[in-house]
Amino acid sequence: MTYTRIGRLLLGLMLYAVGIVLTIQANLGLSPWDALHSGLSQTIGISFGQISILVGIAVVAVTYQFHEAIGVGTILNTVLIGLFIDYIFHIDLIKTPSNFFLGVLMIFAGMFMIAFASYFYIGSRYGAGPRDGLMVALTRVTGKPVGLIRGSIELTVLFLGYLLGAKIGIGTVLLAFCMGPIIQMTFRYFSFEVGAVSHDSILQKKAV
Repeated sequence: MTYTRIGRLLLGLMLYAVGIVLTIQANLGLSPWDALHSGLSQTIGISFGQISILVGIAVVAVTYQFHEAIGVGTILNTVLIGLFIDYIFHIDLIKTPSNFFLGVLMIFAGMFMIAFASYFYIGSRYGAGPRDGLMVALTRVTGKPVGLIRGSIELTVLFLGYLLGAKIGIGTVLLAFCMGPIIQMTFRYFSFEVGAVSHDSILQKKAV
């Protein structure tokens, strides 16, 4: 491990947490993955956090079947983003907006923050987080644009969350339809080919 790569990984995870809090504090609806977590939580009867962990484990199991590397970054993603989010809420860093239009701006700011964060931490080559790992694996296997893959994943989990009774808002729709294109645009700006990244793995040889 090099200090530069570790720093890039930690910076990416911290920015990812900021992006998530921005989308939550916008108060315009749950993100697609959070809609799925909420729907499953209501259906199964266990906590939101427990469902989030279980879904993450299930997604890692799926990406492992696609020969996607499970690295230190995958584990730190699962642990640190949650801790960073809790800390941001604890210090009350990001306020709920006073009107709808500021909420929409926060949603887009959050999406761009998440896109930049994904570039930083995935580019560290220590393994993508569970949900981003699925995006990377499907991009590599299908050869399709990352924006199309991310958008398809977001819409799928949103539909499942809706069927399970999760509350959907305008922010949910914006996140479902815009997150993929924003990530693709950001990666293209940095000439970052996410499907070509070879990650250090703690469970298997590097993905091919």
